[in-house]
Order: sequence, then C-alpha cells, then structure tokens
Amino acid sequence: MGVLHQLAILFLDSVPTIVLFLLFFAFMRWAFFAPMRKTMEERAARIEGARAEAAAVEAEAKHELDAYHEALRRARAEIYSQQEAARQAALDNRAKLLKAMRVRAEEEVAAAKRRIEGDFNAALAQVEAETPELAREIVRTILKSPSPTRVGAIR
Repeated sequence: MGVLHQLAILFLDSVPTIVLFLLFFAFMRWAFFAPMRKTMEERAARIEGARAEAAAVEAEAKHELDAYHEALRRARAEIYSQQEAARQAALDNRAKLLKAMRVRAEEEVAAAKRRIEGDFNAALAQVEAETPELAREIVRTILKSPSPTRVGAIR
C-alpha cells in the first residue's frame, strides 16, 4: 500500500498545480487565444472579402477591356470603311477625269484629222487647179529650149 499511498499524496500535491494550470489555461484562452482567434478570423474574412472584391474588380476591368477592344475594333472598321469609301471616290473621280481627258483628246485628234483633211483637199484642189497651167508652162519650156539630141543631130 505504500506505493498507492505515495501516489495519492503525489496526486493531492499536484492538484493545486493542475488547478493553477487550468486557471492559467482558461485565462490564456480568455485573454490571448480568443482575441487572437477572433483577429485571425477577421483577417481571414477581410482577406476573402478583398479577394472577392479584387475578383469583382478584375471581372469588371476585363469587361471594360473587352468593351474597349470592341469599341476600338468598331472604330477601326469604321475608319477602314471611310478610307475605302474615300479611296473609291478618288478612283471614281480619277476614272471620270481620265474619261473626260480621253474624250477631249479624241475630239482634238478628230479636229486635227479634219483640219489635215481640209488642208489636204485644199492642197489637192490647188494642185489640180494649177496642173494645167504648170503642164502648159512645162510644154512651153520644153518647146522653146533646144534639145540636146536635136542640136547634135543638126550638126
């Protein structure tokens, strides 16, 4: 029984230490662990709130970026269509100018051909009018001048 009695005395001697330990644990839980846990939970809640807010802001920024890209794409398409319309208008204007210049050149060529034909006809009429006179003058000149073959035959 000696060992049992010693264990009982040891247990009874340790009861104040156990009570002090439990009181210290309760005090630490109340004064340190509970506020620490509460602070950690608040921190975790704030972090999760900040993450959720950041995700919402990121989603909104992505939506705005997509809207910006879409607006930019539409603006580029509109600019390209305006440029294409301006280019087409310039090409149409150029084609009209070329056609007008071609018509004008054809008219000038036709007028020049008519002038040349008129000059040719006038020259032809003048040559035909002067031909009999020239022929007479040539005949007169030939008949008046002594022929080299005749001159040599007479001698």
